Amino acid sequence: MLTWTVRIHLGVPVIRESHRGGPILQFIIPPTVHCLAVQCLSNLIDLLLLSPMTVFRAAVAALLALSTLVAGGRDFAGDNGLRLPSEASRFFRPGGADEDGTDRDSVGTRWAVLVAGSNGYWNYRHQADICHAYQLMKQGGLKDENIIVFMYDDIANNEENPRPGIIINKPNGNDVYEGVPKDYTGEDVTVDNFFAVILGNKTALKGGSGKVVNSGPNDHIFIYYSDHGGPGVLGMPTYPYLYANDLIEVLKKKHASDTYKSLVFYLEACESGSIFEGLLPEGLNIYATTASNAEESSWGTYCPGEIPAPPPEYETCLGDLYSVAWMEDSDVHNLRTETLRQQYELVKKRTANDNFAYGSHVMQYGEISLNKENLFLYIGTNPANDNYTFVDDNSLRLPSKAVNQRDADLIHFWDKFRKAREGSPRKAEAQKQFLEALSHRTHIDRAIKLIGRLLFGIKEGSKVLKTVRPAGQPLVDDWDCLKTLVRTFEAQCGSLSQYGMKHMRSIANICNAGIRKEEMAEASAQACVTIPDGPWSSLAKGFSA
Repeated sequence: MLTWTVRIHLGVPVIRESHRGGPILQFIIPPTVHCLAVQCLSNLIDLLLLSPMTVFRAAVAALLALSTLVAGGRDFAGDNGLRLPSEASRFFRPGGADEDGTDRDSVGTRWAVLVAGSNGYWNYRHQADICHAYQLMKQGGLKDENIIVFMYDDIANNEENPRPGIIINKPNGNDVYEGVPKDYTGEDVTVDNFFAVILGNKTALKGGSGKVVNSGPNDHIFIYYSDHGGPGVLGMPTYPYLYANDLIEVLKKKHASDTYKSLVFYLEACESGSIFEGLLPEGLNIYATTASNAEESSWGTYCPGEIPAPPPEYETCLGDLYSVAWMEDSDVHNLRTETLRQQYELVKKRTANDNFAYGSHVMQYGEISLNKENLFLYIGTNPANDNYTFVDDNSLRLPSKAVNQRDADLIHFWDKFRKAREGSPRKAEAQKQFLEALSHRTHIDRAIKLIGRLLFGIKEGSKVLKTVRPAGQPLVDDWDCLKTLVRTFEAQCGSLSQYGMKHMRSIANICNAGIRKEEMAEASAQACVTIPDGPWSSLAKGFSA
């Protein structure tokens, strides 16, 4: 005869165990449930002498009755009331939250790595983006020990900042700087430290707080990177820059270590699609979205002269178009119900600005099927938004225009010059900064153009440099060649800097054409008889590759 056992537990979660005598019907009753529910289940004891099928049918009926009583006797903040034994450990906490408020519906831990890859007050927006992202993570329930922040930290207390100690990410916005961890700041914001943090490799760190992504196989990782970029490259406030192939190798290594369940990467930079285009394979459980495709700039927003404009005392852009799109969307939504795909569609629409005159094409790469998952798995959700009903087309209105990321420094210098008192040291400084930036740009543009002509001829030079490979192909065949030619160029012509990254495709095409280091060195020497004075062309901090 088959033996059935009924166990009723009042207020104490119990893990299901094997039972040699037969199946176990196991129920977990919160102590606040009405006594009628307990009586309902206790009556099941009388069923022990009945046939197994009769017991099964009666048990199902009892469960349905219990679920009704539980729903009526206690508000479980959206919980379904009754849970399977495997879910018992989170039965009593709304939404599967731990005692400290951390949501465990995802089984593992949420990790966030937030990177602002620039410095200088004219790049205010990148650190503002990252600080805003940190506030979202905190409101979503992530702990500081699981949020790792990279930023140069030269903005909040910069003499140019009209509100010392405060950073805002939109006009009339709240301070997003308060409470942000200073994990990796100043010269500790490096590519090597970023990679070490992702891999959880403390021994490879140089400086900083020592925090790394010490994740396990059930954990979810969110990486957000905001900075300047170029084809195949992302900026850093230190040298060298981050190259796409190195990032992809680190992500592959992280996957091979079996230390995450899934990873989401949001990337704000010019030509940011080139970081993943033809490089990020499926099968890594990584989903990435980028501010632009592989061929176009991304855009700053809330800049002087825009509508809405920053407060009049600000002479810089407050945010980036793609970045504020996803964060302002996250600020107001219940992220338990909004999927990655829904956010992608809303951000794409807002960032595109319809005709792309002031916008870019937001892209997605990697394991596209992951975009069906809810955002809260990665960045949590603000409880204040629990009752928010998701509606398509509910993103904030687009600004009247935006500023090309590469021109945001000029906007700052010009606005500073325009507002400064005539004859003042501040006006002279702004004029000097503006002219130095323009001089550097002219020098780099002319040098690359001339090198193309020297290597391939007047007719073919421009064609080779501007070639764009078909979608799905990486920027370059030999990444070591690209880095070698970048160093060769810089040795003769000075640093590419944040503006010169736009020419990375031209240098990649020179590699793809089979040009050797010696040929590049000779052409660069002819093209760059002199190097402009000023910080932009300086090699004091080293090469960008």
